[in-house]
Amino acid sequence: MRICTITVRGGSKGVPRKNLRVVAGKPLFGHSVAQAVATGLFDEVVVSSDSEEILALAPEFGATGIVHRPAEMASDTAGKVPAIAHAVRMTEQRLGLSFDVCVDLDATSPLRTVDDIRTAVEMFEESDAESLITGAEARRNPYFNLVEEQPDGTVAVSKKPDDAVLRRQDAPRCFDMNGSIYVWRRDSLLEGQVVFFPSTILYEMPAERSTDVDSEFDFRIVEWLMGTRDDL
Repeated sequence: MRICTITVRGGSKGVPRKNLRVVAGKPLFGHSVAQAVATGLFDEVVVSSDSEEILALAPEFGATGIVHRPAEMASDTAGKVPAIAHAVRMTEQRLGLSFDVCVDLDATSPLRTVDDIRTAVEMFEESDAESLITGAEARRNPYFNLVEEQPDGTVAVSKKPDDAVLRRQDAPRCFDMNGSIYVWRRDSLLEGQVVFFPSTILYEMPAERSTDVDSEFDFRIVEWLMGTRDDL
């Protein structure tokens, strides 16, 4: 059995009420809920939030369950993974069952497609991985053109390779996590409550589907890109 969670905070420092802001005809978080439902993969699609307004709207986009997110899991400093694990546990208690695969869709990453979700879950289930993340190829490579400041104020390539890398194409491929889709084995999520394990794998997405909304500038990019698509 599979569960999909969408964990949505009511507050936001960068863009006030950003998860409720309408983009392409839906509140931002509503796109992730609707995408989860459209995949046909999940036995439960659950929205977890500290906002009563968000929880009241969630069923309009197909959510089959809601979870009241505790205040201590909804602060600016709270991690996301404990909130996901809490949503899974609360849903299992409500239904009296246990899920096998847990998927989380980030509410601020509406540019993914339904096929992205299906393919990521299929890739995960065909593997022995404990978790899967998504990301796009990094624009800066730590072996070639990403530098970090040294204690004396000088800068150097962030990761020094054994042999000099003269072309970016010769450096190991690196990725920017886009936070769009996360997948876990149920026990790995609930017991570890972390994203990375020795067996973690990555599903690669293109840059044009990898923007995470965290500012007004991001909103402008997402609104423009969504306006060019016919699958919404």
